[in-house]
Amino acid sequence: MLHLLYILAFTVLAFLAVGNLIRSLVTLSSESRNYPPARWNQGAPNSPLAQYNRRTPHPELLDASGKIVNEPLMVMKSMTVDDARERLDALYDSSPGNSPENSDQT
Repeated sequence: MLHLLYILAFTVLAFLAVGNLIRSLVTLSSESRNYPPARWNQGAPNSPLAQYNRRTPHPELLDASGKIVNEPLMVMKSMTVDDARERLDALYDSSPGNSPENSDQT
């Protein structure tokens, strides 16, 4: 009998949680429609609240002259499993805790 009560209580809680999630998503989507999309450095420069309305990008997204970088920030080099294994073995062999007698146990 107590098991049925637990199942019923958790079922009710699950329905309340899912209902709350759906309600929050609907509220969030309706609120996001009310605001225009933010653009970088938008706003009148002479207004007293311009510093609060202006959004600036993260400093890592700017080049040396202060303009937004439009190129990829990370380039990944493709490598084979054997290359990765060789690099990891070289790192392991050069580590300070590695002793020569432990390397023959593999």
